[in-house]
Amino acid sequence: MMLLRGRVMSCGMCGVVRGVRASLSTSTTSITPQVCIIGSGPAGFYAAQHILKNHKTARVDMYERLPVPFGLVRYGVAPDHPEVKNCINTFTQTAAKDRFTFLGNVAVGSDVTLAQLREAYHAAVLAYGAAKDRTLDIPGESLPNVISARRLVGWYNGLPEDANLDVDLGIESVAVIGQGNVAIDVARILLTPVDLLRSVSLCSKTDIPEPVLSRLSESRVHHVSLVGRRGPQHAAFTIKELREMVNLPGCRPHLHPPDYTHLRDLIPELPRPRKRLLELLAKTALDKPDAKLSAAYASATRTWGLCFLRSPVEVMAGPAGEVTGLKLALNRLEGEMGQERAVHTSEMETTECGLVLRSIGYKGVSLDPSLPFDPRTGTIANEDSRVKGHQGLYVSGWIGTGPVGVILSTMTSGFSAGKAVVADIDSGRLDVSHSRDGQECIRDLLVKKGVDVVSFDDWNILERHEESEGMRLGKPREKVTSITSMLDIMHH
Repeated sequence: MMLLRGRVMSCGMCGVVRGVRASLSTSTTSITPQVCIIGSGPAGFYAAQHILKNHKTARVDMYERLPVPFGLVRYGVAPDHPEVKNCINTFTQTAAKDRFTFLGNVAVGSDVTLAQLREAYHAAVLAYGAAKDRTLDIPGESLPNVISARRLVGWYNGLPEDANLDVDLGIESVAVIGQGNVAIDVARILLTPVDLLRSVSLCSKTDIPEPVLSRLSESRVHHVSLVGRRGPQHAAFTIKELREMVNLPGCRPHLHPPDYTHLRDLIPELPRPRKRLLELLAKTALDKPDAKLSAAYASATRTWGLCFLRSPVEVMAGPAGEVTGLKLALNRLEGEMGQERAVHTSEMETTECGLVLRSIGYKGVSLDPSLPFDPRTGTIANEDSRVKGHQGLYVSGWIGTGPVGVILSTMTSGFSAGKAVVADIDSGRLDVSHSRDGQECIRDLLVKKGVDVVSFDDWNILERHEESEGMRLGKPREKVTSITSMLDIMHH
């Protein structure tokens, strides 16, 4: 009787009959470690891959709030960079494993709590990324047409929550606050001729949804300026993205040569990747382009520029409340080489623009008040992927590291989390001496709540639909951007 009571209490959401069955079986069979992963982006899938490969019996259940998997690989990667999405093939292979289950359309925190998951599983891996924007906290930031670059990326990638983004592209000039790869991605998409977005040369056609392509075809944007608080030597974009901007058809760079003259003195002392980036930046700004580029620039109707040592202090508004410009503080750099910080001076200037895109980083949110969450960094405190003060709880990706790096660095983080889980199971640091019901227990709870849980087979049905619609339009896929429509297609 004590066995029965103890087993039922270990997962209070499950029925008594299941508790009896589990209690009777645990004495004669080895216990299967039950692991859940929250989030189905690269951080989640790489952690799952490592656990399944390195532990012979562990089960992995992956929970995702959207009905579709892959996170930022599906909704964050630039649509004209389809090669970056090739990791989806590896993730699909992981999802096909017998010991893996995908549970989509389940919002952890509302449909099921973290506490309930921890009760049902031996280990839980938090891999849900950094979904909240950092803000400028300046006057005028709440005006229409001041939006985050993350939401614009979501819009042109078909993310359901951003599918109806209210962005006015009937303006001529855009200011992007930030100089990372996301900033340069949104600039490139806004400036690329729509005919090329429909059929990108040198790679497959993009999967930008047709309604977005229609809106982009009506765009009047002719100039995009990327604003950074420090100098060109601190720009965070990579050489691939810069090279694409330099060679963007129908567009030419508009760079202020005095901003770049000092770079050639810095370049010899820099590591190779940084050296190559700044060499291209200096060459573009200071040297005459070759004959081919010169001819292309001569006929270009759109421009882009980089604005350095500037910090936004106010978004300017017109009489109807529309964005008319950006007030900028001029900065100076203080500190040792490599550790310079930008400090406002008393000088100000105003640049005209009709759209302001904020691209100054993301931060995570806390799923549960018990977590050691730092609201300043938007991360969960951890050591070697193990959440501090919480046995059996782990982090993978940006919720543990902050929004840094690319998919390769997220893979490293995912493998690190998976390695920690396996090591703790094998060493006994993680107690797996008592069986847990895992998804069986959670599904009962979700059924009672009326949650429409999506399987990976359901996702495959939607994917075939998107690919079929895409083939009809001559593109890789036509994304379904409504959750209701996704569920209808999956289940009918």
